[in-house]
Amino acid sequence: MAAAPGGLQEEALKRKERLKALRARTGAAARQNKGDGEPEVKHFRGDTKEEEEEVAKHKELRLRNYAPEDEELKTRVVPQGKPASVEDKVKDQLEAAKPEPIIEEVDLANLAPRKPDWDLKRDVAKKLEKLEKRTQRAIAELIRERLRGQEENLASAVDSAKQEGSDSD
Repeated sequence: MAAAPGGLQEEALKRKERLKALRARTGAAARQNKGDGEPEVKHFRGDTKEEEEEVAKHKELRLRNYAPEDEELKTRVVPQGKPASVEDKVKDQLEAAKPEPIIEEVDLANLAPRKPDWDLKRDVAKKLEKLEKRTQRAIAELIRERLRGQEENLASAVDSAKQEGSDSD
């Protein structure tokens, strides 16, 4: 709900009056705490001798663009700064702005969405490895048995051939 423009002005005036009253109360409270009724004097930096000495240390004269003739002042001259190489800065910025090489070959397996049962296949993979080993052993055993059977058949065939050969002699 928007207030009328006149209502905003009234609210602003009320707020100003409340602020004046608040300032008067806090000022009166400060005067009562002090006891003598004089307003509190604010101390600025450099009011005491120790602070003045400290400020003087921090404001030591340094001459950057002025070449003094006085020997005492010549000790305060700041040496000329060397400008930074613009070429180096530009090279650094250009190197930083170079885009990283884009991958030319995209692996479609990584981009394709996974099948709904991919997690089941992942969980069953270890069990399948064990079964695969057992299956390979079983196949090898079956092959060995067949070879043994063939050896017996081969041995009987050889025996029968020997017998036929000895009968014909």
